[in-house]
This record gives sequence, structure tokens and C-alpha cells, in this order.
Amino acid sequence: MVVLSSGCEPSAELTYPTAAELEGLYGPGVTVKLNGNVIDVSARQEASQLRRGGPLWAKVGPYIYLFTPQTQESIKKWSGVGGVRVRTFDSQRDLIAEAILDRGVLNDVTWRKALRTAGLARTQGTERPSYMEKLVRYGEDTARFKYSSKYVKE
Repeated sequence: MVVLSSGCEPSAELTYPTAAELEGLYGPGVTVKLNGNVIDVSARQEASQLRRGGPLWAKVGPYIYLFTPQTQESIKKWSGVGGVRVRTFDSQRDLIAEAILDRGVLNDVTWRKALRTAGLARTQGTERPSYMEKLVRYGEDTARFKYSSKYVKE
């Protein structure tokens, strides 16, 4: 007897993180919550960074958090997460920059590049701003982004 399949497989149940699982995911002082199916990350950026580094530091802020093992693991672990949004704010809570990485944009190879690029920017970007410039370019090529006109002039 031949059994024909309609091609429709039952879909796996989507999983989402709890508030407790998100708490502290990106370290102290960073707020993380689930907003629909997007993990929303909010971080304050120091005024001294913005004064010293200007538009480059304003642009790089979200990518420092976005391209991390935490983001990679969150997308892998919770099947219902559609992406991760990172917003950086100044001390008055004004938006500096925002970047959204959608699920499926990066694969294993491009994740390695993202993590390496972000790691160099975090550890050596102050001495070699070209690492931060590379991270911004990579972020703009892979994520949806928006920069505040207060910090980044067109």
C-alpha cells in the first residue's frame, strides 16, 4: 500500500524566552525584553564616547551588542524569535541609533565574521578606529538600521 503525503508536515511549536531568561543576557545596565517576537535590547551610551568618537561611535553602538554570542544563541535557542533589535540611548534617554537583525540573515560562516569583526571593534577599536568602521559597514550591510540626526548628520 502506498501512502501519499500532502507535503505538509506539522510545524514545530515556536519557543520564546521568558523575562527571567532575558534578564542580564547582555550584561549589567542593559535592558532586555521580548516585544512581540523580537528581542529588544536597550543600552545607554556614555556621553564621553560620543564626544570623543562622534558619529562613528554613535553608529557603532548597536552593532557592539547585536553581533555577539548572546544574539547568535538567542536566535538559535528560541525558534519563535524573529530577530533582535538593539537601541542605544544617551543620558537623556534620546535615541542615538537602532539596528535590527532578522532571523536567517546570517549563517554559520557570516556569524563567524560578525563575531570576529565585533570582537576586534570592542577590544581594539579605541586604538584602531578602522575596526569600528568595519563593524559599522558590516552592520549596515546585514541589519536594518536608523541613526539619530542629532548624532549622525547625513
